[in-house]
Amino acid sequence: MNLRRVLWSVLGAVALVAVIGGGWIFSLPPASSAADPPAIAPDERDATVAALKPPKRQRPLIAIIGINDATETTDYLMPYGILKRADVADVVTLATKPGPVTLYPTLKVEPQATVAEFDAQHSDGADYVIVPAMSRDDDPDALQWIRSQSAKGAIVIGVCVGAKVVGDAGLLHDKQATTHWYSVKELRGKHPTMRYVEDRRLVVDKGVATTTGITAAMPMSLTLIEAIAGRDKARAVGREIGLAEWDARHDSDAFKFTRPFALTAIRNTAAFWAHEKLGIELKDGVDEVSLALVTDAWSRTYRSHTVTFASSAGAQQSRGGLRIIPDQVAENWPAARLLPATENTKPTEALDNALAGIATRYGTDTAEFVAMQLEYPQHKMP
Repeated sequence: MNLRRVLWSVLGAVALVAVIGGGWIFSLPPASSAADPPAIAPDERDATVAALKPPKRQRPLIAIIGINDATETTDYLMPYGILKRADVADVVTLATKPGPVTLYPTLKVEPQATVAEFDAQHSDGADYVIVPAMSRDDDPDALQWIRSQSAKGAIVIGVCVGAKVVGDAGLLHDKQATTHWYSVKELRGKHPTMRYVEDRRLVVDKGVATTTGITAAMPMSLTLIEAIAGRDKARAVGREIGLAEWDARHDSDAFKFTRPFALTAIRNTAAFWAHEKLGIELKDGVDEVSLALVTDAWSRTYRSHTVTFASSAGAQQSRGGLRIIPDQVAENWPAARLLPATENTKPTEALDNALAGIATRYGTDTAEFVAMQLEYPQHKMP
């Protein structure tokens, strides 16, 4: 009798969870809207560029900070690669402590200095500090260093959920800001004096800039190049990376937690027996921007994870001079699970190709699920 009661209790609890979970799923919006947002007015665009003019040096110094465990892949690598390509500033990747930076959801790199080493070399601080999303918003070393750089006159740029780190550093008080669509509510709750700005991929206010989701690091980087070296230079770099326009236009309503998004996450997670480890060969001279976008996208399907492989364990040097550590030592990878090389592919094309490959392999809903995480405008979808 007791066993029967326990069994019925368990079944009842399972049924209750299913009912509640089903009710929650069907309470979500069935879809998000997707419209081409209007262009930014010239006055607003000019004001944004002016607010990002170099505060100190004619050739600015740009520091990209990460914590050693789980700093977001594309947030960290894309600004570095685009700004290095432009060659209008000195760009350095930092870590809070000695040793490699493990990026999330994929890749591992050797930072070029620690924050302590940077401070010893540049007592007057950086011109710009780029803050990616991190596994901890409240890492004390990162927060203290960001505050000190701001106090020395650096413009602080929070990329994606890096805005939460900037907020925890105390720099969003009474400022306009934005962040990844998923974190807007949390950011507003923690920082009630912050004024959220919708329909903008980039917001600048009194020495602090913030962006929407992961792919917004691309237009942000071009806007920074324009502020440093002019529109012609930004346009030339934009052509190289495959982005013709980079103003702050954005359709915030296109990005939200929808029923298809939730169902794709549940279904792909539940299909644990079909999860795959995909390999991409790591070679000297790899474009770190394309590599970041492709490995990031394929590692967000909830069906696959990307690892890099090389014939030796030593770090490979990227196009921009960053040393990337292979995950595995191997001469080759099974063809069925091998991702195409990103060489000779513009970063935007590499991402579009990755999303097309994800759609072919796992379905269009999974490609849209990944694009939503990356906050990649839907009209860009292949």
